[in-house]
Amino acid sequence: MASSVEREAVDLSGYPDLVVIYLGMRVRTLRGLKTLLGLGPRIDEAGEGRPEGLLHFENNIIYRVFPLHLGMRWYWKDFESMERWTRSEPHRRWWQRFTRDAGGTSFWHEVYFVRGGMEGVYGNRQGERYGLFAFAPVVPAHGTMHSARERVRRAGAPLREAVGAELEAP
Repeated sequence: MASSVEREAVDLSGYPDLVVIYLGMRVRTLRGLKTLLGLGPRIDEAGEGRPEGLLHFENNIIYRVFPLHLGMRWYWKDFESMERWTRSEPHRRWWQRFTRDAGGTSFWHEVYFVRGGMEGVYGNRQGERYGLFAFAPVVPAHGTMHSARERVRRAGAPLREAVGAELEAP
């Protein structure tokens, strides 16, 4: 017997500055598996710690089993909260370590703003094209493209000014 689908929707009017970020890590080598298994639990702990402004997080989204490609989705009340967390410990340390040595992985993130605009950054992808990267023109993430705030401004998303000097890049 068929049953009707009960449809529901969400009212986001209470979240005018909502930011959703998708992140992914793709294992490239056996060492990459070790990197993923070492970092995964720490990312879960960071989300469970509920940094200020984090509304919800979902980790361990499987994009592909072989080669292993996992991801996560985090919902932030606003860009400033997300930006503040990315420049604090432990995230700052993780990102600095990755930019020195990818540990046998590639990493990407895409950010979407409820008020409009989006951006994507892909590290160590080695020729693969996925997400926004699969169809949009690609530019090096140097100069003004090195900062999420500047990338988003270039993409046209409205942002308030930085909340303080503590947000400057490490």
